Formats: sequence, structure tokens, C-alpha cells
Amino acid sequence: MPPRAEIWQLRTRTISSGRSPRLMGIINVTPDSFSDGGVTFDPAAAIEHGLRLAEAGADLLDIGGESTRPGAARVEANEELRRVLPVVRALAERAPVPISVDTAKAAVAREALAAGAEVINDVTACRADPAMIPLLAETGCGVCLMHMQGTPATMQRNPTYADVVGEVFGFLRDRRDALEGAGIARAKIALDPGIGFGKTLQHNLDLLRNARHFHRLGCPVLVGHSRKRFIAGVLGDDALDRTAGTIGAALALARHGVQVLRVHEVAAVAGALRLFEACGGLGHSTLHQ
Repeated sequence: MPPRAEIWQLRTRTISSGRSPRLMGIINVTPDSFSDGGVTFDPAAAIEHGLRLAEAGADLLDIGGESTRPGAARVEANEELRRVLPVVRALAERAPVPISVDTAKAAVAREALAAGAEVINDVTACRADPAMIPLLAETGCGVCLMHMQGTPATMQRNPTYADVVGEVFGFLRDRRDALEGAGIARAKIALDPGIGFGKTLQHNLDLLRNARHFHRLGCPVLVGHSRKRFIAGVLGDDALDRTAGTIGAALALARHGVQVLRVHEVAAVAGALRLFEACGGLGHSTLHQ
């Protein structure tokens, strides 16, 4: 395996890579997210959910106010801020772990960082808003850049690649270089191959099977596979609960040395990873070969 990045520097804090992946707990303050839309739309429910995720073992909390499911409609910045800011403020004060905000809008990112967020998780890799990269450079926050073919509205309309692993690798390399060119340190940048964002079942599996290759980019690798549709595709039942599939993929990604997993079921994944490591699943030869 290529050498892994050992740290992810955030605005004022640092996430260190461990033998097992660090867990980013998901808080969707939306009425229409693909898996749990509406469940934590109320700010009070979202705050309590975030505190429970931190208690269950989350190392970061990722708060999003705009769904990026296939076909999702865009949300105006004012509405996105109305949804996320009370949750960001409360959890920045009350939760013991750093706060990330899932947004592609610089106006939302600026307010969220002022409210205590440490990370901006941008599914467009800072392509949607030209003000985003200057803001990141100015504030010194952590950032996650994700690959997506198309937009949420179009991404699942016949996604096509000649070489999905090579093309996603090249895209993330180029976006990393764009941020470094703007004065953002590589240690501030995490990279996400974008499972489910403009990919078929086979594309997703190819990326997951080759996750270790993304360490060559010199940044922490973050994967958001939780509850995604590819799990139903592998298991052959779209109505099946996807927790077991989420855990199975998490264990495989741990073997690839992936530093951060973005998940819904923090307690279940954290417990599975602890047992996996205790039983020798993360042997020396796996992480250092």
C-alpha cells in the first residue's frame, strides 16, 4: 500500500489517522435526503442526534442542509443557512468533536465557519462557487473535495467512464492541485471518490476495490458509502436494510487504510471496526504492504 497521510489539519484542530478509520457521523437537516430525509429536519432533533453520534464514537459530525440525492432540487443559500446554523452553533458548543458542514456555497460556508465549524465538505470539489477556494484559503479550515460526474439532478443519467479509477484519481489530483495553487496546504485537504455520485454499480465497486490507490495523492481519503444504493445492488434486494452492507464495506475500506468513513450508523460501524481489529483484521501486512 502507498504511504498514507497521517493527519488532516482542520481550522483549529487535527484529525490523526488511526489503525481503524475515523468516523464522520451524518446529520441531514433536510426534508428529502435519500435515506433519512425529515428525520432530523427539526433543529432540536438534529442537535440531539449529533450528540448521540458523538457519544457513539463519531470523530467528526457532518451537517448538511441541502440534499444531494439523485434528482435533488437546489436549495437557496438563505434557506440552507436557516436549516444548518442553529445546529452548527449548538454542536460546536456542546459536542466534543469537530463540526463539518456539507455545502457548496461560499456564503453558507462563511457563516458556518464563523459559528464554529472546522471543515467544509464540498461535493462539487469547489467548482460550483468561485468564492469557495478564496474563502478556504482565508479561513484555514479543513476541506473535503469529492468527485461527482454531472450534478445531483443529472449524475445518474447514464454515467460513463473509460477508466473510472484513473479518471476519478486524475480529477481529485487536479482539484487538490488547484487548492494548493491557491495557497491551501495539502494537509488541509481530504479527498472523496464520490461513491454513488455519477457512478453505476460496477463503477462504485471498482472504486471501493481500488481505494488504497488514492493514498498516492498524499491526502486523507474519505469515503461516504453508507446506505448507498450499490449495497442493494450487490445484495439483490432494494428494500433490504442496508446496515449490514454498510458495515461490510466499512471493513473492506479499513483494510485499504481509508482514513475517514462518512456513515449514518456510527455505533454499529464503530463496534464492527473494534471487533475487526481485535480479531486481526487490520494486520501489519494489510496497512503496510
